[in-house]
Formats: sequence, C-alpha cells, structure tokens
Amino acid sequence: MNRMLKPTIIAISMATVMAGAAISPALGLIASNFPDADPVMIKLILTAPSLFIIPFTFISSYLTSKISKRTIVLLGLSIYVIAGVGAQFTNTIEMLLAFRFILGAGVGLVMPLAITLISDHFNGREQVKMMGYNSAFSNFGGIVTMMLAGYLAAISWRAPFNVYLMGIVIFIMVFFFLPKDQPRKKDKDTSKYKLPKAVYGYALASAGIMLVYYSVATNMALYLEQSNIGGSELAGTVISFTTVGGMITSLTLIQLQDVLKSYIIPISLLVMGVAFTGLSLSHSVPVILACTCMVGFGQGILFPIINVKALGLVNPLHSDKVIAAVSSSIYVGQFSSPLVLDGIASLAGFSTIRFQYTVVGIGLGIAVVLMILYRIMRSAKPSIEEA
Repeated sequence: MNRMLKPTIIAISMATVMAGAAISPALGLIASNFPDADPVMIKLILTAPSLFIIPFTFISSYLTSKISKRTIVLLGLSIYVIAGVGAQFTNTIEMLLAFRFILGAGVGLVMPLAITLISDHFNGREQVKMMGYNSAFSNFGGIVTMMLAGYLAAISWRAPFNVYLMGIVIFIMVFFFLPKDQPRKKDKDTSKYKLPKAVYGYALASAGIMLVYYSVATNMALYLEQSNIGGSELAGTVISFTTVGGMITSLTLIQLQDVLKSYIIPISLLVMGVAFTGLSLSHSVPVILACTCMVGFGQGILFPIINVKALGLVNPLHSDKVIAAVSSSIYVGQFSSPLVLDGIASLAGFSTIRFQYTVVGIGLGIAVVLMILYRIMRSAKPSIEEA
C-alpha cells in the first residue's frame, strides 16, 4: 500500500462533497441575475445534481463488474470538471440547470467508490478511522471551497463555478496513485442477493439527516438577507462552519464512539436539534457561527457511523450495493430538502427561513425522544420475558 493511497481516496470524497454546496454562497447573486426565475428553481441549482447522482450511483455499482473502479473514478471526475466549470458559461437558468444535472452524473459515478475503496483496503478500527478521516478532510475541502466561492462571488455570479477546477488535481492523483484493479467478478448468487432490511433503514435515516443538514447550504444566504445580517461573502463563511464542526468530530470519531457507545447517534441528533433551534432564534453572527458548527458536529459523526454500520451487515462482495443504496438516499434527502421545507413553510403560511429551522429543530427533538423510548423498550423487553 503506497503512502499516497490514503490521501488519494480522501481526495475523491472531497470532490463529491463539493458537488452542490460549493456554489451556495453565490445563490443570492444567481437569483439576482435571473430575476424572473422561481425561488425554488434557484435553490434547485444546488440540489439539481442530486437527481442524477441517485441513478448514477447504481450505474457505478453495476459498472464495477465490467470495468475497474479506477477507470470509473477517472471517467466520473472528467464529467465532474467539464460540467462543473462549464455551468458558468450559460446564459439561461435552464442551461445552468442542465449542466448541474450532468455534474450529478459525474458525482454519482464517483461517490459510492469513495467509500467502497476504504472497505476494499481497510478493516476493523482502521476502517472506522479512515471513514472519519475521509469525512474530516471532505469537510476541510468544503471549508476551502465554500470560503473561496464566497470571495469569488464578489467578482461575479459566474466565478464561483471555477472551484470545480480542483477536480483536475484529484484526477491527477487518482491517475498516478490509485492502484489499478480488476473488475469485481460476481456469480449468479451475488447478483440475486437481497440486501438486509436494516440497510434500507440506514439509507432512510441518511436521507432524513441530509434533508435537514442541507437546509443550511440552501437557505443560509437567504436567511442572512432576510435577517439583515449579511450577504454572500458572510454566507460562505457561515456555511463553511458546518464543515469545521464536521472535521472536528470526524477526526475524533474513534474516541467519540468509545465514549458515547450506543448513544452516539441520538446524541448527535440532539446536538443538531439544539443548533437549528438556535438558528431559529438568534440574530448574532457569533451564535449563528456556533450553531452551524454544531450542525456540522452532528453530521460529522452520523454519516461515517451509518456507513460503517451498514457495511457491517453484509459480506464485502456486496459493499458496492450497500453504498449505492445509502449514497443515493443521501442525495434524495439533498434534492428534496428545499422542496420539503419550503412546502411545509408554504402550507403553514410562514415564508421565513427561521420558521423552517424551527420545524427542523422540533423534528430532530422528536426523533431523539423516539430513539430513547425505543431503547428503553428494548432494554425492558428481556426483563418482561424473564418474569
């Protein structure tokens, strides 16, 4: 195993985390440039890639039996750079969205392999550690790209799309340092294998977590404008703090798992719930930064832990299917985030982003209570049976 293998695998994940949120600081400027576009359509600029990511994660899983994972990653990164950078040269909202959809195809090919490559090369605690590092440095990439996008947005609405040029660096790393592999041979029993129901449970949980987490990226620029707090440059800094929190927890994932044990998931959800409640109430920039950091703190634990738990349910031969299911669900949550939350706000008759964050905070609180009640009932069940 060469020394550059770990950085290369981590770099692949950095590309995927940059897919949608990288240009979120420029969302307000894009809305101004297309004044006749529906506000939901503007938000879809961030979430549009998710619609193509979903099917292409399964295409990626299928292709692993036909061509090498290295080739799939290189193909996905090529699409990623062309579509990501090319979006800035469009003059209509429809063409802009078309490029964002194509970007999703590239990300969909790459994303599941960013996780399964860890499963291929690492086991046990080293695998958990790599999942944490993977998430941490992905968040670090998010910090850099979103802050850079915020400053580029000061030039024009088009400039932030140049952050996708980082995909060229990742392409070079993969080309030189990711070992060449053979397509994974699958027998008839493998192709007919059905994933355990628990995998779909983890996939559903991932979709819900991403739905609430991504509300920061899609809403922060508008939230700051509605509150008369700041513009696109501040939005880039605020959104980047979600990745600061995620990076901290991801780097200490093993230690947090040892301390929190089976309560690691409900505690992470509780932290996120408190953070969204804080966002719904605060007008202070330092408090808003702290809350977004806490949101990142929660997701930095949840996504790696869910991946590890889901992978632990199956034989490694089926890891591609597991990650395809979980990854696609994550992007279902990402794509539906503005649709669901804007829909709830519209039905309730409250148009402010603060109301949406209130709903998210309450929803997460309810989820924590239900999880704790479920654990209490499970622990009480053996005692009842013994009696």
